[in-house]
Amino acid sequence: MTYYENDGDGRRGEVVPDLTFTIQADDNNGEYVKLKSSPDDGSPVAAVAEPSSPARRSVLWYWVKMVVLFLCLGFLAVVVLVWVGPYFIDKEIIPIINWETKTFSTPVLTVLVFASVALFPTILLPSTPSMWVAGMTFGYGFGFLIIISAAAIGVSLPFIIGSIFLHHKIEGWLEKYPKKASILKSAGGGNWFHQFRAVAFIRISPFPYLVYNYVAVATNVKYGPYIIGSLVGMVPEIFVAIYTGILIRTLADASHEKHSLSAPQIILNVAGFCLTVATTILITAYARKRLDELQREEEPLLQ
Repeated sequence: MTYYENDGDGRRGEVVPDLTFTIQADDNNGEYVKLKSSPDDGSPVAAVAEPSSPARRSVLWYWVKMVVLFLCLGFLAVVVLVWVGPYFIDKEIIPIINWETKTFSTPVLTVLVFASVALFPTILLPSTPSMWVAGMTFGYGFGFLIIISAAAIGVSLPFIIGSIFLHHKIEGWLEKYPKKASILKSAGGGNWFHQFRAVAFIRISPFPYLVYNYVAVATNVKYGPYIIGSLVGMVPEIFVAIYTGILIRTLADASHEKHSLSAPQIILNVAGFCLTVATTILITAYARKRLDELQREEEPLLQ
């Protein structure tokens, strides 16, 4: 700060105070340090948030837990690939694959996978096994196109049916569970992008996929952000399902040909399995966190 002072001759001169600051740790709160003025003044000037050793330890502990989780998943993947998987595949998977190959041609199987993914959600049946079949038969490219196009129908039919026939019943159900309803209703407020983002996070979060197809109609969310947000939010689940199908097919081929996987194949599959699970966990946790933030933003508007 600069101010002016008159001397004895009536002239004004600039006076700039000399301030010296010292940094002092706050013993009562390890997350902050204090900036204080020179000892002559003694009054605190400002408090600036600085990461302290407890904060650094918290970040370090988080990464330690992630490494331990990754190692555990790797060990589990090795056990499944080397011991559990081959036995289960010999007894269950290979007979199913052989029956499927002999009974259905590729075009018929395409229609069946598309129809099951499109229609099963309407009658509250899971379509994940059909996604595994798409991964086993068609791989990532064509398998993804079949699933995502069928999923557009699978999330639209319950929304339309619920809007016409079940709207009031669903509203009554939501009133019985206000805590869960507040999360869902957060998707019905705000502009188009807010609704799209909330629906995508709900799809990624652990909230039941089949249930949300119907209850979304009672949250006042528009169909546009609902369908786009649903498809975007389902992309991680679809890729996990396709990868699972491809992994099952790989193990089935190895077991059927009576040879074990090579070391590079085991390492690649274990790494892919661990990366898939870890990515799913991280994305789900992030979506849950963002949903909580959206819920807190919407609470004043809903009251």
